[in-house]
Amino acid sequence: MFIAHPDAQWLNRITFGLLLSACTLSAQAGTVSTDGADLVIKTKGGLEVATTDKEFSFKIGGRLQTDYAMFDDYYTRNGNSADAAYLRRAFLELGGTAYKDWKYQINYDLSHNTGNDSSGYFDEASVTYTGFAPVNLKLGRIYTDFGLEKATSSKWTTALERNLSYDLAEWVNDNSGMGVQASSVVANMTFFSGSLFSENNNDTDGESVKRYNLRGVFAPMSEPGNVLHLGVQYAYRDLQNSAVDTRIRSRMGMRGVSTNGGSSAGDNGNRGLFGGATATEGLWEDDSVWGVEAAWAMDAFSIQAEYLRRTLKADAAQHDVDASGGYAQVAYTLTGEPRVYKLDGAKFDAVKPADKQLGAWEIFYRYDAISVEDDNVTVSTATRQAGDAEGKLHTMGVNWYANEAVKVSANYTKASTDKVSNTVGDDSGDGVVMRLQYVF
Repeated sequence: MFIAHPDAQWLNRITFGLLLSACTLSAQAGTVSTDGADLVIKTKGGLEVATTDKEFSFKIGGRLQTDYAMFDDYYTRNGNSADAAYLRRAFLELGGTAYKDWKYQINYDLSHNTGNDSSGYFDEASVTYTGFAPVNLKLGRIYTDFGLEKATSSKWTTALERNLSYDLAEWVNDNSGMGVQASSVVANMTFFSGSLFSENNNDTDGESVKRYNLRGVFAPMSEPGNVLHLGVQYAYRDLQNSAVDTRIRSRMGMRGVSTNGGSSAGDNGNRGLFGGATATEGLWEDDSVWGVEAAWAMDAFSIQAEYLRRTLKADAAQHDVDASGGYAQVAYTLTGEPRVYKLDGAKFDAVKPADKQLGAWEIFYRYDAISVEDDNVTVSTATRQAGDAEGKLHTMGVNWYANEAVKVSANYTKASTDKVSNTVGDDSGDGVVMRLQYVF
């Protein structure tokens, strides 16, 4: 729904819009007089106030994801069953446009699963300039672009947790620091992005660790239900004389073993260490990751896959660390709706239910596999044996898109590992996760 009114200068537009909204919600009639372009107020999917000339806009939205999980064996240190109930995400989102070419976005994580006390709990705080069309320049606290599933919003990823290969190099998608990113859609079939990011890590001179990300996608078919997506990406950072945590730790698809925003498995949650080392000055020379991604969708059916490889080059350490991993996923919407795809960002988006009473029902299966070769591990412990560590994960699930605001999901996971275990030797485990999501 929307209501249009005459408008004054920009500084007063938002104020008038909010006042008008308050009046509407309390069922009061009234008139706001201004002397500029008309205002449009939308209340579907959050509160948005915009001018009809698209020069200015302001929108308040957010997402709430409440999870409950049950898991056992490998997922706990002692092998006994445990559960967790937590807010996976609780974002308040504020964004809009100023003077047509400037866009801003601030997302704050009330669940505290993003950031920490020192860096803050901002999921994003950025300004984007679009005046160099078709190139967009984004500056601020952002997620650097790497991978199809990361580009897709957490609201619309098919599985509740993103794939295991991202655990091999969490830094490529981390947002702790500040960066600048340029992106562009070219010829309505390609997407490119490149970024420079300053991490919250310093070398011995106090200079921050710099990260460089590149991503390119060719998508000659990019309509909902008719998608062909092929992409490559690369990320690099110089670690000389720096003390950076390079540990490769994985929750194996079960966030409840260690999370914030509520109760987790606590000290009994098992987040396995596959390789790398804690922050120690001078251990590493550099860190690089390359990857490929692909997706194909026809009507209600979609398939996607990604693969990445990381090389952590040794300096003072005895050996390099090599890690690789990927996944393959198939999904089908039983009620016939396609997954929305957006070329700007090269990502999948929501499944929009055609039947407002029945909603849209989606089923999927995903297989993940990761491998870490760290020859610096020469002595076996109770939880990490010498040799190449591996992890495999099967995930099956169902998503019910009750409407465009509510999504209910359930995932079953079965994990297995090699050379990594809990304290009693378990190298496999099962888990179930359920989520209720509300977006506005």
